[in-house]
Amino acid sequence: MSDLQQEQHPFLNFVKKNQKNITTFLVIIVLGVGGFIGYTEVYLKPQETKAADAMFAAEKYFLLDSSNLVLNGDGKSKGVLYVIKEFGGTKQANLAKFYAGISYFRLGNFNKSIELLKDFSTNAKQVQTIAYGTIGDAYGELKNNEEALNYYKKAGSFFPEDEGLSAEYLYRAAQILEVTGKNDDAIAIYKDIKSKYPKTEKGITADKFIYRLKIQP
Repeated sequence: MSDLQQEQHPFLNFVKKNQKNITTFLVIIVLGVGGFIGYTEVYLKPQETKAADAMFAAEKYFLLDSSNLVLNGDGKSKGVLYVIKEFGGTKQANLAKFYAGISYFRLGNFNKSIELLKDFSTNAKQVQTIAYGTIGDAYGELKNNEEALNYYKKAGSFFPEDEGLSAEYLYRAAQILEVTGKNDDAIAIYKDIKSKYPKTEKGITADKFIYRLKIQP
């Protein structure tokens, strides 16, 4: 680039006029990145380790369907509610919300189940599908058919690679539509299940549900 081009280049002119501000901005960026790395290494990693230790017994009780012990611990070990409270912002605290949401559902506390599962997110698509589906189940128990339908559809379409889960939650969506008298919409979902997931249990039996609805007066 010639001297004349350098003098006339808009970006170079901007840099010359704002050199002090740009330097300050770069310092802030460097400090911010350094602070984030320090936070991760000095604080977050040890917190993750402590949270994982606290979660060990809760995960065991979760597999045993011992929901109260999952939530509150057994006196010697802490439950997931402790992990959520004490280790917020960690991956383990996020996972604890899933365990807590499922456990509250099992105990019949559907509002609390919904609250925690809505606050949970994961890249593990099967687990996220189950979370969405359980929110649908909880809304169904609360007789909120509109929200139940929304979450069943969400669960049924979120991870189509898991054909069994997808077919199951779409089936539940169709059941809600039947209950609310929307038979044509239910038939459309049954046909969708049959088309997309023909080898699943719900796909194999879809014709039965379609036929039943079609012959209803």
